[in-house]
Amino acid sequence: MTSPEQSDNVSVLSAQALSRTVQGPEGPMTILDDVSLSVAEGEAVAIVGPSGSGKSTLLGLLAGLDVPDHGDVHLLGQSLAALDEDGRAQLRAGRVGFVFQSFHLLPGFTALENVTLALELAGRHGEQDAAAQLLGQLGLGSRLQHYPDQLSGGEQQRVALARAFVTRPVLLFADEPTGNLDAGNGEKTISLMFSLREEFGSSLVLVTHDPALAQRCDRSLSMQAGKLTAL
Repeated sequence: MTSPEQSDNVSVLSAQALSRTVQGPEGPMTILDDVSLSVAEGEAVAIVGPSGSGKSTLLGLLAGLDVPDHGDVHLLGQSLAALDEDGRAQLRAGRVGFVFQSFHLLPGFTALENVTLALELAGRHGEQDAAAQLLGQLGLGSRLQHYPDQLSGGEQQRVALARAFVTRPVLLFADEPTGNLDAGNGEKTISLMFSLREEFGSSLVLVTHDPALAQRCDRSLSMQAGKLTAL
């Protein structure tokens, strides 16, 4: 059996003894309890568990979107505890991609502008052709100038995929990426995501409640009541 900490190659992500407690109506609630894990370069790791088990909280800490009460995360070789919010954002820019259940597209931007923005935030200006090419690869070549509310849910998630991968990220975080999609669009989205991950060599941390989806990863971990164990 593997362990959460297992990593056979160079680690792009590691977490040590992460804990997180929030104040609930009946007192303190432990969301994460002494969680450690490591993700190797090019590895796909699934974190599986029911709603409320702490999966999304863990992903937010691993990505530096939030900070733990205790413990530390090393992302791309850098301790997140040593960085402020701006420093964490600078570390992620162009090197870390995100795909969420809610697509988080900017409503006033076209599909092409949403994807191009990711390049510009990474300091790569004038690369609109690269964004257009990737959108075309995802079957959206005729939708470049459409706004999010003019796109179907499946199309919006493909724009989000293009935005996540256009910078060729070292690491991708995906949080229930098919949660708002029907079965057909969900399967198409997952196939495209894994195809792009293989093309660009990105590591993947996938949060899901779907064991079948988790099986497409190299390794699966189970989150139950704030504890992380190997499957």
